[in-house]
Amino acid sequence: MAGDEELEALAERLESIAEQLDDLITERIRSALQDVAHGEEPAQEVLAEEKRLARARRSVSKAAAILKPPAGEGP
Repeated sequence: MAGDEELEALAERLESIAEQLDDLITERIRSALQDVAHGEEPAQEVLAEEKRLARARRSVSKAAAILKPPAGEGP
């Protein structure tokens, strides 16, 4: 069914977005760790942004999982 294929393609795009969010989260964590390595407190805005990105990543991953066909029902 074409609709199922479209949903699968959308789920794959969402998984790609989740990976991009993972990369951004990693960058923010590295930035915070560099601050700590230099004896500074991590920037609060960086920590807040990392938390926001993590929430977005979880939501996108959930959406991708919802769109995938249940096990055993795939093509």
